[in-house]
Amino acid sequence: MEIKEAQKVVDDWIKKVGVRYFNELTNMAMLTEEVGEVARIIARRYGEQSEKESDKGKDLGDEMADVLFVLICLANQTGVDLEEALQKNLQKKTIRDSERHRNNKKLF
Repeated sequence: MEIKEAQKVVDDWIKKVGVRYFNELTNMAMLTEEVGEVARIIARRYGEQSEKESDKGKDLGDEMADVLFVLICLANQTGVDLEEALQKNLQKKTIRDSERHRNNKKLF
């Protein structure tokens, strides 16, 4: 699925199932909450914290999809074309970091 298509699919879902978008501040809070759930899994599964029994069944991909869903909602609400924004962002990073990472001795 392309990003433009994902934005349309989410918009259609909101209109058919979700009734309406939550306001932007609510969605920002929800995005923060969802990122926290991803962080919890990563910290316990891949970091130094021990994983609680109740966390072992959590699906990292599902939690990441929750983050993506809310991010797409915010993009739709604010008129951001995520596909275009990502392309511009990658161009910016390519120009800015063209030598930076190659010259970082910490990466080798």
